[in-house]
Order: sequence, then structure tokens, then C-alpha cells
Amino acid sequence: MAATMPADKHYLVVVADEASAVFYTRRKVYSPLRRWRTLSNDEARMKTGELIADRGGRSFDSHGQGRHTLTSEKAGPKEHIATVFARQIAESVSADLQSGLCLGFALIAAPRFLGELRAEISTLVKVEPYTTVAKAVVGSEDTVIERLLELR
Repeated sequence: MAATMPADKHYLVVVADEASAVFYTRRKVYSPLRRWRTLSNDEARMKTGELIADRGGRSFDSHGQGRHTLTSEKAGPKEHIATVFARQIAESVSADLQSGLCLGFALIAAPRFLGELRAEISTLVKVEPYTTVAKAVVGSEDTVIERLLELR
């Protein structure tokens, strides 16, 4: 879903987990939130078995009795999908900052996803978020999110 960039100067608030992200804008750091756009990651809701089409094969060692898998993946499929989604969110934040209209951004993400999201954003954006909150609140009312940001 391609949403147009907000036309006025604003702060960006990103509320995310592995399955979805909601982008809000606000005119000032403590003004009311306005929902801007959402992103969805349907693959994150799938079971691991549904994501894996085929497993790596098995092989015998050339010497001895050993047997091992031929896969070289370091991260599982769920972790890979989360990384790809975090990169998509990071690209959106970066584009908004590069437009020159974004004055800063805040991140609110599920604790298990916040580190991944920060890592991806830091590769594209040289500005640190003005606040981060490690809490799973995607789908919560706007007032809950505003209250979390006021406590920072």
C-alpha cells in the first residue's frame, strides 16, 4: 500500500511488531496522533512448516561416521521474515526523513522485535529516534499509545 507523504512538517510515530506496523504523524511531540498508514506482514502469522518448502539435504562426511545437514542458514524462516519486514519499515522511515518534512521519529515495538527494527533503521537513518518503547501495543487505541509517549 503506497501512501503519499504527509504534506506538512510532522513527527513520525511507528508502532510495530513482526506482523504489522502502524504509522502515525503528529504536528508536535505531544500533539494528538493522526493515523497515516499501515503495513502488514501476513507471512509472520504463518507456521514455520508452511514457510519451509524444502529442508536442506543430508550428507555423509568423507571420513568417519559423521552425518550432517547441508543447510547454511543461520537464522530460521521466522527470523528472516521479521528482518525483511523490519527493513521495509526502516525504508519507510528513511523516505519520510529524507523528504525534509519529518522532524523526528519514535519507535514503539514489541520487545522481541524492537532490536531488529532498530538495527535495520540504523543502517538507513543517521538520526536516532527521540524515544523508544519496548511494548507490544499494535492494535491498541490511540490514547494508549499517546499515554506511553507522554511517560517518556
